[in-house]
Amino acid sequence: MSVGSDPSGGVDSSAAGRPVDAPTAARTPVRTCVGCRGKGGRSDLVRVVVVEGVLVPDPRARLAGRGAWLHPDPACLDLAVRRRALARALRLDTAPDVTAVRAEIDRRTGSLPPA
Repeated sequence: MSVGSDPSGGVDSSAAGRPVDAPTAARTPVRTCVGCRGKGGRSDLVRVVVVEGVLVPDPRARLAGRGAWLHPDPACLDLAVRRRALARALRLDTAPDVTAVRAEIDRRTGSLPPA
């Protein structure tokens, strides 16, 4: 009797490591907010990139260059600025101008900028 024909001792390599009736779930990439360090999907976070020294939102996640992800929450942006996480994540020497990103987050949340 050959090794592969023994029903009690053989291992089916195609099903090894997972139950027979478990569906294969599609994996969704997880992003981390540089402000609060919370996790979320692409639809939960906003990608930001630096263009000519200015931090700009990239809602379609298509702009070239190194990007960082933030929750669309002013508190996460403030925390990222305070921790210098944006400069570190984007590998910058100085803190970027966050005016455009703050305006985008305020637009998304419906909050008004402080007077």
